[in-house]
Amino acid sequence: MNDNAKIPHIKSVETRHLEERETLFRGLHNLDRRSFLKVSTGAMAAAVAAGASNHFHSFLPVNVAFAAEGGAGQGFTFAYISDSHLYVKKSNERFVRQLLRAVDDINRLDPQPDFVFYGGDLAQLGRKEELDLGAQILKSIKAPVHMMVGEHDWYFDMGHRWNELFGAQTYSFDHKGVHFAVLMSVQEKDFWSARGMSPAERMHTVAGLDNAVQSAFEVGAAQREWLRKDLEKVSTSTPLIVFSHSPLYKLYRPWNFWTDDAEDVQALLQRFDRVTVLHGHTHQVLTNRIGNIQFHGMLSTAWPWPYAPQGLPALTVQMNRPNPFDSNDGLGDGSVTVHPDGLVDKLYNLWNRDPMQVKASYLSSGGKRDVPVPPTLASY
Repeated sequence: MNDNAKIPHIKSVETRHLEERETLFRGLHNLDRRSFLKVSTGAMAAAVAAGASNHFHSFLPVNVAFAAEGGAGQGFTFAYISDSHLYVKKSNERFVRQLLRAVDDINRLDPQPDFVFYGGDLAQLGRKEELDLGAQILKSIKAPVHMMVGEHDWYFDMGHRWNELFGAQTYSFDHKGVHFAVLMSVQEKDFWSARGMSPAERMHTVAGLDNAVQSAFEVGAAQREWLRKDLEKVSTSTPLIVFSHSPLYKLYRPWNFWTDDAEDVQALLQRFDRVTVLHGHTHQVLTNRIGNIQFHGMLSTAWPWPYAPQGLPALTVQMNRPNPFDSNDGLGDGSVTVHPDGLVDKLYNLWNRDPMQVKASYLSSGGKRDVPVPPTLASY
């Protein structure tokens, strides 16, 4: 007998993961909910069997521990996913895999979060096929999902497909004593009509960010009036959490890390005792405080941006410099805990890096107490 016949066939880790990936994407060709859930569950089981369940989550669980005025403390958790930038699957599988990973992470949570919030830029070029793919993937999340639009979702068809899939882009809701407001902060003044741009040209211009053609992002007069009326019914002692895609302050105009009417929006929030603004778009750890408003930037599931060259808010402790040869570096998850007094601790879990914690006491003291541990490799 040939001695080689006694040797069992052993597949390498790389081969097993490649086969699991190919199985998953073959199943995505038929994107009805039942078949998607079957494929997603199968992929998750394969990952657990392969020992892959120890990865950091790619969503952002947010623990809220504040109740309505005069009530007892009532904690809850919601998960946060942002900036997946999906192309059609044949153009870029990696971004699809990252979103699938976030969805599987959330569905493994026990107990489940009260809801999941998506922070914008589900698509990359705003095409129907990209948005439909993202919507189908998000349908497999067990918890209810709230959506926010980003500029990459909007400027191909001016939100037509987004509204069909997800409804209004500006809205509010109350949950266990906290008031949430969702803004469409990436409005732009019309730069395309006079230039005779096609929808694709308009979308590519907006997606470019660093050009002199498009206007700055803004919330706009109509939405500011909507927000004013919405907040009229809310007590100043009620914790307020605002979601915007772009930061509601002016960070760096050349990259459109900027909201042109940010001061006008901030003025509407000044009467509240405790305000937290969570934003996507910048794909990086950002911390800022303006008066009573505490700001936290969120990580992306697609790629990290470098920090702006002109400098950052004084309270930002930069995350580590991402490794350009590691497609997962600079991405990750975190948690936001809102204490009974309404102040927020933010934990960033960066993939392949040490986690960073930004405490409320650090913000409240103007950076004098509980300073986050700086990274060992400074960011660009």
